[in-house]
Amino acid sequence: MADYDVQYNKNTDDWSAKRAGASRTAGRFDTQAAAHDAARGYAARSGGGEVRDHRKDNNQIRNTDTVGKKDPHPPKG
Repeated sequence: MADYDVQYNKNTDDWSAKRAGASRTAGRFDTQAAAHDAARGYAARSGGGEVRDHRKDNNQIRNTDTVGKKDPHPPKG
């Protein structure tokens, strides 16, 4: 299982999908949506994990998506 972070890079003006704890990105994309979709695929192929989308302006986590495993904190209702 692997967790991925989707973050904006100000220096290259693009979005990256990066495995948690890795020094290099898994891929660079023009849009956050494309980076998120790629990160979901990477996580699914590695047996599941979390995909965390970060905000463009302050890099705080704005969304978490569980892939290929039971969601530890499912929404109520």
